[in-house]
Amino acid sequence: MAGPRVEVDGSIMEGGGQILRVSTALSCLLGLPLRVQKIRAGRSTPGLRPQHLSGLEMIRDLCDGRLEGAEIGSTEITFTPEKIKGGIHTADTKTAGSVCLLMQVSMPCVLFAASPSELHLKGGTNAEMAPQIDYTVMVFKPIVEKFGFRFNCDIKTRGYYPKGGGEVIVQMSPVKQLNPINLTDRGCVTKIYGRAFVAGVLPFKVAKDMAAAAVRCIRKEIRDLYVNIQPVQEPKDQAFGNGNGIIIIAETSTGCLFAGSSLGKRGVNADKVGIEAAEMLLANLRHGGTVDEYLQDQLIVFMALANGVSRIKTGPVTLHTQTAIHFAEQIAKAKFIVKKSEDEEDASKDTYIIECQGIGMTNPNL
Repeated sequence: MAGPRVEVDGSIMEGGGQILRVSTALSCLLGLPLRVQKIRAGRSTPGLRPQHLSGLEMIRDLCDGRLEGAEIGSTEITFTPEKIKGGIHTADTKTAGSVCLLMQVSMPCVLFAASPSELHLKGGTNAEMAPQIDYTVMVFKPIVEKFGFRFNCDIKTRGYYPKGGGEVIVQMSPVKQLNPINLTDRGCVTKIYGRAFVAGVLPFKVAKDMAAAAVRCIRKEIRDLYVNIQPVQEPKDQAFGNGNGIIIIAETSTGCLFAGSSLGKRGVNADKVGIEAAEMLLANLRHGGTVDEYLQDQLIVFMALANGVSRIKTGPVTLHTQTAIHFAEQIAKAKFIVKKSEDEEDASKDTYIIECQGIGMTNPNL
């Protein structure tokens, strides 16, 4: 089973937790022993943080692997994977570390498990520097399911910075193989909708103000569509701590989904939070791609594993995406080509096609 160790430099390119997530997931899937050095070397707090540690421990538990060097502040780990098994697995960041990032690292692995899995993920559901759980459910889920699998995501409790305390339960069954995807036809925007939330002690007026400011901002650019942003007061028993934020989704005639989102911070007025999300959405609609800048890198691992050629059309290729491609090529030996889109309607825009010849990963257990 164990071949020579794959050596990964954790300080190159994006140089953060993402390298760990991509490399350990691929190591686990392919049964390749791994060593990652210089973990988060350039960050203000180098080495593993609590949320990275909980992700690593989760992958270890998913496959009964061996993990060495895994402690807070460590800049080097070695990981020796074994067979991926299904069943119930719990990961707790014990902080506001993102449950969405825990899902990102574990999902490709449990797709190739021996039996169905139930993941209990605890931490922040709506946290900075990570996708919000609403994004994961409303955008990531419907698009990633095009690879030919389904999963269920039940938000039990929402958790915010700095305490966390949220919990999400993800259920999924294994697949034999993943289908390639072709997302190159953007279509036209048909719907814009979203939710603006407050939780804990924050007044409901904050949710209404965020929603109203976002709608005004979008109306300046898109006049012919009804923009439906619901203000929401999170129920007390389903939210831990205080928080506010907004997510706005645009849906197109071909089923593409784009998002803009923002979280409130102390001292930032509600209008500003709403406008920030609206501007992010509008920017993602300008580039002519079929996915927004946050979905790009989340699809790379699935494209690498799929059985055949996948294509996605994107705006400018992000550093996260370049990093994911680099390690998918190094570890999984998938082949990627990134080129400028040649379509007429994209001529004036910064639009690219990311094409991948997937490795056709087959589940040995099915």
